[in-house]
Amino acid sequence: MLRLFYNLFSYLFEFIMPFLTVISPKMKLFVVGRIHSKKTLQTADFTDDDWLWFHCASLGEFEQAVPLIEKLKTEANKIVVTFFSPSGYEIKKKHHLIDRALYLPIDTPKNAKLLVNAINPKAAFFIKYDFWENYFKALNVKNIPIYMVSSNFRKNQLYFKWYAGFFKKTLKRVSHFFVQNQLSEQVLVSNGFENVTVSGDTRFDRVYAQLNMNNELDFIKQFKQNRQCVVLGSTWPECEEAFIKAINSSSDNVCFVIAPHEIKAEKIKSLKNKLKVKTSVFSEGVDPLSKVLIIDTIGYLTKIYSEADVAYVGGAMGFTGMHNILEPAAFGVPVLVGPNTHKFPEAKALEKHGGLQIVTDAISFEKTLFGLLENEQQRLKMGKSAKDFVESQVGATDKIVAEAIF
Repeated sequence: MLRLFYNLFSYLFEFIMPFLTVISPKMKLFVVGRIHSKKTLQTADFTDDDWLWFHCASLGEFEQAVPLIEKLKTEANKIVVTFFSPSGYEIKKKHHLIDRALYLPIDTPKNAKLLVNAINPKAAFFIKYDFWENYFKALNVKNIPIYMVSSNFRKNQLYFKWYAGFFKKTLKRVSHFFVQNQLSEQVLVSNGFENVTVSGDTRFDRVYAQLNMNNELDFIKQFKQNRQCVVLGSTWPECEEAFIKAINSSSDNVCFVIAPHEIKAEKIKSLKNKLKVKTSVFSEGVDPLSKVLIIDTIGYLTKIYSEADVAYVGGAMGFTGMHNILEPAAFGVPVLVGPNTHKFPEAKALEKHGGLQIVTDAISFEKTLFGLLENEQQRLKMGKSAKDFVESQVGATDKIVAEAIF
């Protein structure tokens, strides 16, 4: 019965989607992109190559997929990546590792059959959380293996409730789970799943590989000069309430780089108006005499972290979801985050290892930040702990490649 309601809702949502384009530009991309992707699946010829299908909900999941794609992409294996969110597709659709990028059509039986029959992948890799009943069923019909990568489970999740048999059945369609930690393994095993391997999180492989790349940005070096640099990455308005006072009261030998999660002009203007110190906006030109540099474009944050003395990573001050703390940690940078980290085991592990501290409000943010900036020994020790933790977790990709069969 629940499956019937699920499919009816999926068809209904797909029917009303065109009427939702007026809600926002992002929703328009969500709708129009799916229309184009369905046309591609109906007309494109995938039969000349062997395809591996990776599904990534958004940008963060794609970054998790990259180390695995790098290992598996060969002349014989072409890569098709589907995205659920425009923030993933629009930014990564032309990535050099992707042979074809698509929006994932809504999970109806008809769409699932269309995609699976058109691509006919050798294997499907779903990153972290996305579980789609009809896509999984269509893959099962053709005996195509389904691998969940870097998944993280908790015992109170919907899939394991006594009344959620439909969702648990969807999980049963997965060929193998590669999970982040032993707790996730325990949750699955206690619910009757034996096809589980604790592989770790491929994000560690991804951020560790960044250390071997050229991370220099001339404009950051010119802005930083000889000052201590605090990088505030992927911030939200609730984060601003915590760090604005610290910026406005900081000493002259400290500078700040802010990379907001949302870079709409009105959001950038609002942030700039809260600051009482000289501030530059990247798109308008970088003034080395400024105390604050706001990055209003995408693609620089990971490299910017390499110049940080301390980093704050946004998302956990509210409930939007914590962003990637492993990027600054890999560079040996002490990490500060908000208090809502309970869904992110890497945050708890990094805190336990000594590389992360939680701040709850403007007072604790200011106290913690200035304490680290003033105490070089403590700051360097915390940064080393952060880097050591990342290094200790590298290797998930190799474990997955060794066990995935297709």
